[in-house]
Amino acid sequence: MINAVLHCRAMKPPVLRVAVPSPLRRTFDYLSPVDPAPAPGVRVRVSFGRREVIGVVVGSGPDSEFPRERLKPATLVDSAPLLTPDVTELLRRAATYYHHAPGEVFATALPVALRQGAPAQVRAPRRYRLTGPGRAVDPADLRRAPRQAAVLALLAAHPDGLDEEVLVERLAGARDAARTLAGKGWLSVEERACLQAVPADPAPAPVLHPTQQAAVEAVLAGVGGFGVYLLDGVTGSGKTEVYLRLIEATLARGEQALVLVPEIGLTPQLVERFRRRFAVPVAVLHSGLADGERLCAWLAAREGQAPVVIGTRSAVFTPLARPGLIVVDEEHDPSFKQQEGFRYSGRDLAILRGRLAGVPVVLGSATPSLESLHNANEGRYRRLSLPERAGAASHPAVRLVDLRTQPLYDGLSPELLKALDAHLQRGNQALLFLNRRGYAPALLCHACGHVFDCRRCDARMTLYAGDRRLRCHHCGADHAVPARCPGCGGEQLRPVGRGTERLEEALQQRYGSGVVRIDRDSTRRKGSLANLLGQVHGGDARVLIGTQMLAKGHHFPNVTLVGIVDADQGLFSADFRGAERMAQLIVQVAGRAGRAEQPGEVLIQTHHPDHPLLARLTAHDYGGFAAEALAERRAAELPPFSHLALIRAEAGSLEAALRFLEAAAALARRQPAGVELLGPVPAPMERRAGRHRAQLLLQAARRADLHRLLDGLAPALETLPEGRRARWSLDVDPAEMF
Repeated sequence: MINAVLHCRAMKPPVLRVAVPSPLRRTFDYLSPVDPAPAPGVRVRVSFGRREVIGVVVGSGPDSEFPRERLKPATLVDSAPLLTPDVTELLRRAATYYHHAPGEVFATALPVALRQGAPAQVRAPRRYRLTGPGRAVDPADLRRAPRQAAVLALLAAHPDGLDEEVLVERLAGARDAARTLAGKGWLSVEERACLQAVPADPAPAPVLHPTQQAAVEAVLAGVGGFGVYLLDGVTGSGKTEVYLRLIEATLARGEQALVLVPEIGLTPQLVERFRRRFAVPVAVLHSGLADGERLCAWLAAREGQAPVVIGTRSAVFTPLARPGLIVVDEEHDPSFKQQEGFRYSGRDLAILRGRLAGVPVVLGSATPSLESLHNANEGRYRRLSLPERAGAASHPAVRLVDLRTQPLYDGLSPELLKALDAHLQRGNQALLFLNRRGYAPALLCHACGHVFDCRRCDARMTLYAGDRRLRCHHCGADHAVPARCPGCGGEQLRPVGRGTERLEEALQQRYGSGVVRIDRDSTRRKGSLANLLGQVHGGDARVLIGTQMLAKGHHFPNVTLVGIVDADQGLFSADFRGAERMAQLIVQVAGRAGRAEQPGEVLIQTHHPDHPLLARLTAHDYGGFAAEALAERRAAELPPFSHLALIRAEAGSLEAALRFLEAAAALARRQPAGVELLGPVPAPMERRAGRHRAQLLLQAARRADLHRLLDGLAPALETLPEGRRARWSLDVDPAEMF
């Protein structure tokens, strides 16, 4: 009898803990189709509600808290784990730390095709071009095949052809139509390699200066184990060359290197530089890629076919066959923090991944974040300094331009215009920085004072004069500029303030061609950023106008003048990180000047020339500013000397959002002590996209106290009846307070 019971138990299939894509903060139990159970990291197809979804196995066990007869079976999608053990554990810990739904966390790590259950196989990207016979066909003659006609018309506008993924994104049903046209001989089909071909002869490495060599040796001494190294180097000091030497050593050991950058715009130059240097395939991962390209690069990294992987924050989850080094370039950049959905820090998770994989992590910046500097001061990171620029380059001369009482010409002072003329006459290039897109940040009726506000947000509509449109940068609302004022019927509509588009217009009138604007609007189309940067490096662009897209990482050897058009925007921010962000931005922008042999000059326009922050930066003393800022943070008990979580709520009315947060605060007060509650209060921008927003801040001196409270609070928030009228989110270690 006992043997029969034991045999019966032995026949029971294991129970799988599956991360299912849903907003619920838990895993779900399913019966395993095999015994022993598949390892964590394997995808399974499961029934969830009325639909079938793809989940990821995160664990298994002999029993469930639910009766076995209620458990549904899972179907294997993979025969072996798709995610490596370190990535699986990274995701599990990330879900716990950020108190986020594990199914959404694991889904973040997978390319779209793999989330949908596609096989983990590399498919060579296809590119279609019109053939001679295809160009002779008039799309109007294909009335009975409108999709084929649309494909022909689209390809006629792109003589170099389009990738299949791009065709599918732009035209529904384009894949089948393109294949039909190819069968007729009207389109040619080219299957491209997933990773770009490598150059035959690697570029030689330059000689390192002593501080670079010392930094390389310090990191290499720690190879074989985990360690965090803060590479604190002034702009132009050769941080990238340090990365290259460390990657070179990593490749020599037969291992892979993962390099994270904050912006898509930084990847092309890094990819090209790395490919020229090492003559190895480089995988690129960022949101600007088509789904097929992203899947191809992801799988190449997983299989070890890509020795170097470069990507933005989500690339931290890319599985590597042989991890050996992780680099986070511009580690201070707020773009490493995801601001929607799963709100994680790519930098912080890169450090955790390095610990799990047992590999060194290098954080590089000319303006390290105060959190990283604090960790270095506490001995958790090793600080490596590059205080001087590489080669013959010297620090640019930085001067403040007092705008008080000065006449301005399209926002530019006579002093800045004089310097601009002088540098251009010498055949050099200049960069003007204005962190405001569009033609003007507001449109005003001169007759009655009416200002055009967004109907759905507490914000002004931005004027785009070239398109004659008004756009909201917060909700995306977009409509034509009216001919008359809706308030008084007057026609005297005037732009107020200046954006990059207006500055571009003014400088084109002054200098003619050779003025290039680089911002999110001008680089929206795929390949447009690379084309604009090509004009800069080729010398066709004499004056660069840009937002913070140009502030980091770019190397423009012929730029000898940088003008910061308006330095006052961030001097008096309500966010406690405002001064730090402004200091970093000014230093990074100023660092674009004089990076080669020619001396650089930086002019900072301001109405507050006596501001202590600006005084520090003109003396190239970011370190002094950071030390003072850390002392202020300590006195105010702000991060990194305390720990924050922000609960945000939005609803159709402010009252509904506040009611939810008040209920959340009541729950929090029943939890263990050690956490201070601030709020709830309306958000600084209360109304956005037609929804009213409020927030509740949680602050603790000890991280453990904050997470102990959140462990009980986060699941309880899902059950609050007030949540039926409000959408809410939890942001641990928020980078933006608004």
